[in-house]
Amino acid sequence: MVKKPAPKTPPALVKPAPKAKARRARLLVSKVDPWSVLKMAFLLSVALGIVTVVAAIVLWSVLDTIGLFDKVNSFINDIQGKEGGTPFDLLSIASLGQVASFSTIVAVVNVVLLTTLSVLSAWLYNISATLVGGIGVTLTDD
Repeated sequence: MVKKPAPKTPPALVKPAPKAKARRARLLVSKVDPWSVLKMAFLLSVALGIVTVVAAIVLWSVLDTIGLFDKVNSFINDIQGKEGGTPFDLLSIASLGQVASFSTIVAVVNVVLLTTLSVLSAWLYNISATLVGGIGVTLTDD
């Protein structure tokens, strides 16, 4: 005895739920906390300082590896001639330690300046926001 499959019934049509409209909120940035700006600016400028020091050391190492310092030394000594006295040595002026020290000093100065300027900018924004009302921002749900 062979059973016949049941006749196929069409699936019931289901109406999709209506999509909710995206909500919008219009807000004003009327004040920026200078302490928060100080902390964030300090962290970002320290990260930038670390990148500066590492980039200077890597650049010096690459230039030394390709022999640029030796080529510059021989070029200047050729221009200077034999009568010039002591031969020119670029590495005595720009050794790896001196380059790393100088880039560290530049990085520390940048940390101080960027942090100070960021806090000053937040303070100036707060003053101007009291006069103008702040910056309008529209936030939406996607």
